[in-house]
Amino acid sequence: QVQLVETGGGLVEAGGSLRLSCAASGLTFSAYAMGWFRQAPGKERDVVAAIKGSTMTYYADSVKGRFTISRDNAKNTVYLQMNSLKPEDTAVYYCAAAPPPYPYSGNYYTQKDSYKYWGQGTQVTVSS
Repeated sequence: QVQLVETGGGLVEAGGSLRLSCAASGLTFSAYAMGWFRQAPGKERDVVAAIKGSTMTYYADSVKGRFTISRDNAKNTVYLQMNSLKPEDTAVYYCAAAPPPYPYSGNYYTQKDSYKYWGQGTQVTVSS
């Protein structure tokens, strides 16, 4: 079965950095778009960053210029480098995988409903 396991969360001071990793198994990793989502208490789960193939990326406006998504298909792993962290970045961060849809839609990887598999989440807390 498909498993997505996130690691790298923790407590960091504002202005600091964290790197999240998500190891995938049970799927043809290179064929899937991968995304990072986050959910703060009382709020909806929203996309933070997503990557299709090796070079097509998408970022939420709130993280542009601070976060970078990347993937290593040889290791079946997707990463989220988070710099200049702010208290408002505090949330549970989830990794997810989206198969290419049929009929194909080029921007499917930016849409939460496209994601079929989810990890268990990792807590990121940014103190002020």
